[in-house]
Amino acid sequence: MENGKNFLSLQLNAEDFLPATEDEKESLVVMRESVGFWKDGFRRFRKNRIAMAALAVVVLILVLAFLVPLIYPYAYEQQMKGSERLGPFQYSQKELERMAGGEAVFPHFLGTDQNGRDYTIRVLVGARVSMTVGIIASTLILLIGAVYGAVAGYFGGKVDMVMMRIVDVLYTIPDVLIIILLAQVLKFPLQSLSKVPGFGWITAMGPNMVSMFLVFALLYWVGMARIVRGQIMVLKQNEYITAAKALGATDGRIIRKHLITNCIGTLIVTTTLQIPSSIFTESFLSFLGLGVQAPMPSLGSLASNALNGLQTYPEKLFAPAFMIFIIILSFNLLGDGLRDAFDPKMKK
Repeated sequence: MENGKNFLSLQLNAEDFLPATEDEKESLVVMRESVGFWKDGFRRFRKNRIAMAALAVVVLILVLAFLVPLIYPYAYEQQMKGSERLGPFQYSQKELERMAGGEAVFPHFLGTDQNGRDYTIRVLVGARVSMTVGIIASTLILLIGAVYGAVAGYFGGKVDMVMMRIVDVLYTIPDVLIIILLAQVLKFPLQSLSKVPGFGWITAMGPNMVSMFLVFALLYWVGMARIVRGQIMVLKQNEYITAAKALGATDGRIIRKHLITNCIGTLIVTTTLQIPSSIFTESFLSFLGLGVQAPMPSLGSLASNALNGLQTYPEKLFAPAFMIFIIILSFNLLGDGLRDAFDPKMKK
């Protein structure tokens, strides 16, 4: 008995059916906030301190490489007589005389090279060249590899077999040899093309760099194609692909709107990890003399030129080498953070 009522009685208590108060409603709300793929991925990415630090370093390098040279008082090709091979924060005799006369002279933070050119601006412009090559090459790899891999994975069968055998053949081609051959074959056609209005950039970059872009577009997309192919072969088994076919969607629309769109997370992560690889390849080839054309600097060419005076001016080698190290490390950590954030297999 409770409150004079038999617990076996079927009589209902009206107080049990009163509307819930606001406090009672809030205490019952235990559902997690609904979030989408991108919002959840960026939230996970922001929690990764190492990845956020790497992103900050990448942004800082982009500012130093692309914005600082616009306001820097020296140009990367500017030669100053009497200022050859100065050490860090050293001044030439003429600059000392100008300073004695009360004139302000901007310091050479890393000294100058053997031609009297400020080394700091050359390292910054070299970083800009390497970053530009890495970003453009990775974009080419993304576009070609994503389309090729998506077509091979979607159609399958004989189409997939033929296309992937082509990929296997391209894996065996030595890239350095192709770059040397293309640089020699394209040298005179590119020189003629550089005289056409709007193509003056070819002269600044040189045939070696143009051939390097062509090799990236011809050979280095095969890894991306294999990754995308594997993703597409899994996604095309889903019900929404069958529904799209039943509604009359064309193969091109299914690949473009449904399959590649659902691979965006993987494509972003793979492209981010491809950028440091492209930068290292460009620096390595420039170190061998197959990069940009002088006087345009590259981090690899700066390191190669600094070998002759390593014992006397070691900072001339350490500066571009350290910049290469920081760029590659930052992009690798950034790519790892994006993979942890956007890869569904990495979610706990």
